[in-house]
Amino acid sequence: MTNRLAVSRIQLSEFRCYESLRLSLSSAPVVLTGPNGAGKTNLLEAVSLLAPGGGLRRAKLGEIARNTPAKPNGTPRAWAVSAELETPDGAFQVGSGLDPAALEQGRERRAVRIDGQAQRGQAALGRVCAAVWLTPQMDRLFLDGPSARRRFLDRLVYGLDPDHSSRVAAYEHSLRSRAKLLKEGKGDDKWLASIEDSMVRHGIAVAVARAELLARLSRAGTMAIGPFPAARLALAGDLEEWLETCPAIEVEDRMRAALRDGRKRDATYGGAVVGPQRSDLLVWHDAKGQSADQCSTGEQKALLLSIIMANTRLQTKARGAGPLLLLDEVVAHLDAERRKHLFDEIVALGVQAWMTGTDRALFEGLDGRAQFFRVEDATLSLETTP
Repeated sequence: MTNRLAVSRIQLSEFRCYESLRLSLSSAPVVLTGPNGAGKTNLLEAVSLLAPGGGLRRAKLGEIARNTPAKPNGTPRAWAVSAELETPDGAFQVGSGLDPAALEQGRERRAVRIDGQAQRGQAALGRVCAAVWLTPQMDRLFLDGPSARRRFLDRLVYGLDPDHSSRVAAYEHSLRSRAKLLKEGKGDDKWLASIEDSMVRHGIAVAVARAELLARLSRAGTMAIGPFPAARLALAGDLEEWLETCPAIEVEDRMRAALRDGRKRDATYGGAVVGPQRSDLLVWHDAKGQSADQCSTGEQKALLLSIIMANTRLQTKARGAGPLLLLDEVVAHLDAERRKHLFDEIVALGVQAWMTGTDRALFEGLDGRAQFFRVEDATLSLETTP
């Protein structure tokens, strides 16, 4: 057993630009350098699919397979990612991919296996693997709509509460079912009430888990910040406001009544008048007292890293191991002091961070402390370091 979470072996098949790849690793940080388009981010995406969720690109299952002709019968090729994970609870064999049997039936379904046993859903992955990431596509996290911020927060919750992904999925399934019935005008009051009961049960559990994580993050965020700004966090939404001022049983009644009374409106506009899908994560630069959306691009990136590292410290303390950190083209935007602090904290926490970049020189601070790979044309070669 180990006191960290790490990928010790990973294998890809028909994944993005990789026809096949086998890679054995130590538990040290992983640095991938090479030109743009070489396959660095694709490998990070494969690692992200060892945890619950749609991965760092949130791509449709059918879009992940290598861009090659379909099989002679017209069926797309199935992609797969398998890995051996070292965790504080022992080693696990984890597999995730596009289910070939479902493809033969004209359907797309993600297959998940742990130690050779098929799992009913992705939630099981959260019990053995947690991963968080920062990518260039997240540069507008504080500027765009709240849905991306909710996904970012939920990703952080998964690491400390693996069942959170099941609750989110159950709530979203009930939300879609209710919306479909309302749009078609087919649901009677009893049927709708049953679905709304499920939404209340799972929706409040989602809101409570998010609030608990923010409270713990706020405490962890004051530790070992160094040159990164402290982030102040809050949740905005009806559920959050009710939970702060009312007993839980009263919040259940209020949400149930709001859903019942909002059926006509929801039938016209879709969605639901209340629920965790209407909440937003608010972030401020604590020292400046300025909301994140008003900060500079550099400050926003630093705030995101500050939140991610606070979550990593929190998971390391609570679970004995931090998450897999996937940092895509991040260090190029940090000055030398912040790079040094980030590298030192990653090593001190004992987390396996996967970092990409085009400039090998930016990672000199990890020489002798990380494993370096050169990536070119979907081929990896191990580099020796001083």
